[in-house]
Amino acid sequence: MSPNGNSRRTALVTGANRGIGLEVCRQLAAAGLDIVLTSRDEKRGRAALSEVRAPAGHARAEQLDVTDADSVRDCAARLAADGVRIDVLVNNAGIYPTTSFFSVTEEMFTESLQINMMGAFRTCQAFVPGMIDRGYGRVVNVSAGGGAMTESVPHPPAYGIAKAALNALTLVVSAAVPRGVKVNAMCPGWVRTRMGGGGAPLSVADGADTAVWLATLPDNGPNGGFFRERKRIPW
Repeated sequence: MSPNGNSRRTALVTGANRGIGLEVCRQLAAAGLDIVLTSRDEKRGRAALSEVRAPAGHARAEQLDVTDADSVRDCAARLAADGVRIDVLVNNAGIYPTTSFFSVTEEMFTESLQINMMGAFRTCQAFVPGMIDRGYGRVVNVSAGGGAMTESVPHPPAYGIAKAALNALTLVVSAAVPRGVKVNAMCPGWVRTRMGGGGAPLSVADGADTAVWLATLPDNGPNGGFFRERKRIPW
């Protein structure tokens, strides 16, 4: 429930101060959801919030560092204290290390796992139980084709292996929730963001589309799938 006491759904998006995460916030706000825009840097998150127009709803920025379990718990506690229930969770926060396997350091590898997979583990543990209690929830894990065993046998290594682990997490959580909660992963494709570069063929709006679709699935929508361009793809 929103802090205004109405029954609109509320979506929390991680890594949302720019790129695909910010666009997901914009599109979900346009669809009538209340928005919790989270970012590791509170100042950047608050600046990004000005780009989210929610004339029929409510939007707020929250500091949330997915690599820090205390930060995730603190964010969840602040929202709960304000009566904000999270109905939709979009795990978008991520990094894209491209170092080759024999050059990647343990620190790089660990950082990729912490942000690209463990972050989603932490937010799922913090917010999915409330969805289960209320009988409704949508979780979208922003993954990548680079994490699919069938596409590139996870590549680049630190990134692909972390995304493959995120896909495995998606399957585990999707099997642990009741019918009213949907947990899916998606690949946005190659998108023109700071991470994707200016030569990418897809716009940010294109990259966000499947995530928004999964975030607003009807009751008969899929659970435990991996999607690109709203179509199921192999793991």
